Amino acid sequence: MNAANSPAGALIGAVGLALGAAGPVMLLRARRGRKEIRTELAAQRITFPDHGLPARLAHLAGCPVETGGTAHAYAEFIKDHLVQATGGRTYAEITEELHATGHDDDKLAQLRQTAFMGETLRASLLSAYQAWHLTTLVAGLGALLTGTGAALVATATGLRARP
Repeated sequence: MNAANSPAGALIGAVGLALGAAGPVMLLRARRGRKEIRTELAAQRITFPDHGLPARLAHLAGCPVETGGTAHAYAEFIKDHLVQATGGRTYAEITEELHATGHDDDKLAQLRQTAFMGETLRASLLSAYQAWHLTTLVAGLGALLTGTGAALVATATGLRARP
């Protein structure tokens, strides 16, 4: 029995076909995932202000938030504003202060609401950023599986061609 007709050769070919089929599916899912992230971010109509950005974000002035990278940058922009507005305190810390006053401080209650809204938007944008990275990972794995599958099919085909 030659290698081409062996169970190992058949297994190599079958695994190659399976990987060759799974890879493009992953690439397609990654592309659809990216499109969905872009669509959802664009629907929010978030745009960087034309002025007042920190130097590290100045290149994004007037740009819409439509990618994972811009979502991350805008989340950092919000973080800067939150730190400035709250003096670096978190929603939980401000809530604790408000409880200590017996919920009788309107300014603190308003600051807590600001912290809550800012941290919530920031978390949503960071989730989009993480999802963006996952689509990159899925696309990379899809390409790897496609290439590996093709190599295994070629190996199995080469084994069959050997006398």
